[in-house]
Amino acid sequence: MYRVSGSILFLAVVMAAGGTEWAGAGRLAMPTLPQAAPGRIKLGPPALPPLTYTMFCLRYEAECRSRRGFRGGPVRLTDERWVDLLEVNRVVNLAIAPVPNDLGLAGEAWSINPDRGDCNDYAVSKRHELLRRGWPARALLLSEVIVSSGEHHLVLLVRTQSGDLVLDNLAPEIKLWSRVPYRWLRVQMPSSHQLWATIDGKGA
Repeated sequence: MYRVSGSILFLAVVMAAGGTEWAGAGRLAMPTLPQAAPGRIKLGPPALPPLTYTMFCLRYEAECRSRRGFRGGPVRLTDERWVDLLEVNRVVNLAIAPVPNDLGLAGEAWSINPDRGDCNDYAVSKRHELLRRGWPARALLLSEVIVSSGEHHLVLLVRTQSGDLVLDNLAPEIKLWSRVPYRWLRVQMPSSHQLWATIDGKGA
């Protein structure tokens, strides 16, 4: 079936949602690191990536190949980058109709910019759009968490000098990782897309 490209779909949704005014307002809400709040996740021992991530990389090789952007630390959160995060988080959440996966592992197929999907599709679509805008791969880490119901959930963790931020399809706000009500399991390692790491949970 023919599908409109992700970039065109993004532009259409942003225009329909009044993206320019909304993005300008978002500049006032750039987060500051709260006192006594862990700013960055502390990575534990290496862990195998999810099998579904390996399957995703076979399907979308360009999303998973090594990039020079893996070198270096967290990025500086400028006004322009904050607006990028606000736009991408909001637009992807609006563009994909939520559909739960009732088939378990057999129903997993991480897709970029589908019409309908679950948390995995939201997370990889947000990462894709930020990479397209020039963000370095080392700052965009897919992360597996457990929500209060006990279900596994995928979010995008964005490493900035202002703290590690969470882009999530279950909430419209962008929050510090330590401010979301999840139990953290594993996350992509900033140094290599091929490696994941367990999470210490207490921050750095």
